[in-house]
Amino acid sequence: MKRNKTHIFIITIFFVIITVFIGCNDEFLTHEPQGQFSDSSISNADGVEGILLSAYKMLNGLGLDGQSAWNNDVQSWVFGGIPSDDALKGTDAGDQPEQSFLETYNFQTFNGHITNKWRGLYKGVARTNDAINSVINLENSEISEERKEQIIAEARFLRGFFHFEARKMWRMPPYIDETNFDRNNIESTKVPNDKEIWPMIEADFEAAAAILPETQGEVGRPTKWAAKAFLAKAKMYQGWDEQGNPNIVKLQEAKDILNDIVELQRYSLAQTFEENFLVATRNNQESIFEIQYAISSSNDQASNQGVGLAHPYTDPWGCCGFYQASQNLVNSFKTENGLPMLENFNNEDVSFEITTDSLSAYIKPLDPRIDHTLGRPGILFKDFKLHQLDFIRDVSYAGPYSSKKHVAEPEAFGIGGWANLSANNYRIMRYGMILLWLAECEVEIGSLDRAEALVNKIRERSANPNGFVPKAIQGKDRNDFSIVEGEAAANYDIKPYPTGTFSNKGKDFARNAVRFESRLEFAMEGHRFFDLQRWGISAKVLNSYLQSESKYRTYLEGISFTPNKNEFYPIPIQAIDRSYKEGQPTLTQDPAY
Repeated sequence: MKRNKTHIFIITIFFVIITVFIGCNDEFLTHEPQGQFSDSSISNADGVEGILLSAYKMLNGLGLDGQSAWNNDVQSWVFGGIPSDDALKGTDAGDQPEQSFLETYNFQTFNGHITNKWRGLYKGVARTNDAINSVINLENSEISEERKEQIIAEARFLRGFFHFEARKMWRMPPYIDETNFDRNNIESTKVPNDKEIWPMIEADFEAAAAILPETQGEVGRPTKWAAKAFLAKAKMYQGWDEQGNPNIVKLQEAKDILNDIVELQRYSLAQTFEENFLVATRNNQESIFEIQYAISSSNDQASNQGVGLAHPYTDPWGCCGFYQASQNLVNSFKTENGLPMLENFNNEDVSFEITTDSLSAYIKPLDPRIDHTLGRPGILFKDFKLHQLDFIRDVSYAGPYSSKKHVAEPEAFGIGGWANLSANNYRIMRYGMILLWLAECEVEIGSLDRAEALVNKIRERSANPNGFVPKAIQGKDRNDFSIVEGEAAANYDIKPYPTGTFSNKGKDFARNAVRFESRLEFAMEGHRFFDLQRWGISAKVLNSYLQSESKYRTYLEGISFTPNKNEFYPIPIQAIDRSYKEGQPTLTQDPAY
């Protein structure tokens, strides 16, 4: 029943957009409106519900004319993955050159991907403000007061979400609320970006949490606890300055909320790590908020189109080989006595060997999460296909490792002949994040012992002997192999930290261990670049990465990450050009650009 409701919710969003908003364009910061419906045509309960659903539609990154789905994909593999030490652009040198500029920290104000990310987020903001104004102006007889409050709360959650994503991308984006917004006046949303918007983002999540219910009948809608989780996340993003110094006040505020979520005992870790990346186990006990996707023969726009390019190059997907894992990330999964090699993980490579008749896997100890996170030659891919070098478009350009978490299991992929599209949800807020953020807080302002215990919960789940582990295979190639039941595909060895390790080794060790665990747990999910940004360690980590990775990827030779600049993207020049009001632009470019 839960999945049916999810499916209906997503399909409803799609058809509401088609029937209510065809011909209407609300990208007020970047685009002249091409046509609008009159206020009277949507000034009723159904119209307001349709406007709200159209705001939900913007969560998946679609809904913009002339924009490819991956430009504004909520999974942020383009902006949060490729410019990090986790991932490479992949495919070949000539494909999607705008992504190559992002990978090499050549952030330009005219980059189309950056422009379309701005357009998509602020179109989402516009729709949330439209929903709020429309419901406020409804006659009481049209809709109950309780439903009005719920609509406003959902809209404020979404408005906070879109602004949050903007604040991760840009150092000083504008904040636009319903008092600025007038559907019939393009000038109304031309507001200056002259203030920090974190307080307004927090206020949206706080207001949403005060009204939203603890549970929802439709899983695509946020709950009170989803709003609180995003409020805590907003505070975590303010937990360190750009020099990496902790903000004790914000960390304490985040810690209080995170403790509330843990003590609630409503959520728990899924039994196995892999369950967070399967269509069959969407919206499980670990899920706090997921971007919902669906597939049907009539509605490919409800599927996860934004990661369509980031699939293996071979059949059954056939496209397109983007978003490959870096050697640096692969090496981070090495273990010694079951523990991460925090300081020297990159001294020796995890390698593979190609012989005339087979592929041989690396035989030294590894964290099992490696083979749920990325595809390696010689290892079974999603338990049905042997990963070989034809999974990769150009091995000499971007190496032999593909991305894997977002790819649906074999029985759940495909629509309209394109196996890249599926109903595999994006778990943008899950309980594992709550535990590791709380561990970060404990390191800085609490107990190292508790931080260790929280990290060990994550590690124990990954080591669960009853869970799914990548299976061993035997045979020569992908068309001639069999699964060896009960036998692991590699030498997996993962253990919790021995009691007292964090206390004995001190705060610096504990901080590094928690951050390293976050990398292993959330690798290739679009968070890494922004995690380095919020910790204030981007330049140190990424320049070290470039030095080592360029040994294999020659196009990275001579590339460097510029401190105080590359942590954020430039405001698109198109947005500035279209922000003019009374002869002056209302938007100001980041001084770093």
